[in-house]
Amino acid sequence: MRKTTLCYIEKDGQYLMLYRNKKENDPNEGKWVGIGGGIEEGETPDQCVVREVLEETGLTLTDYKFRGLVHFISDIWDDEDMYLYSGYSYEGQLSSICDEGELKWIPIASVSDLKLWEGDKCFLELMGAGAEGFELTLRYESDRLVECTAI
Repeated sequence: MRKTTLCYIEKDGQYLMLYRNKKENDPNEGKWVGIGGGIEEGETPDQCVVREVLEETGLTLTDYKFRGLVHFISDIWDDEDMYLYSGYSYEGQLSSICDEGELKWIPIASVSDLKLWEGDKCFLELMGAGAEGFELTLRYESDRLVECTAI
């Protein structure tokens, strides 16, 4: 099972979002996502989220919080456990170049209008309601969400 992190960095009522359009064979191609990636061997989820944010954005997280664990189950992709974070402050300047797509600040109220995975709307709603420490199972058949269950 793949283990990943995902962070939604907040600033002035906006999330920093990544439009995935540069990587080959990317299951996220054409969708907007938060910032994150795979946990490397020997790395904690906290270490991973800080590293991934720096690699993809040029920003160093200085204040962030674990929000929940999301289990992705799919009939066509590898299953994944994703550690979900909110980022509240950072140091550095936002990079103008990202190897995986285009970075853009999006008003939080407009994020659900973007082309997202349907399951992302489930955990974004929980985050918006202030939920912490939740566990969520998202099950997909092809690219269609068939289950969203919170524990």
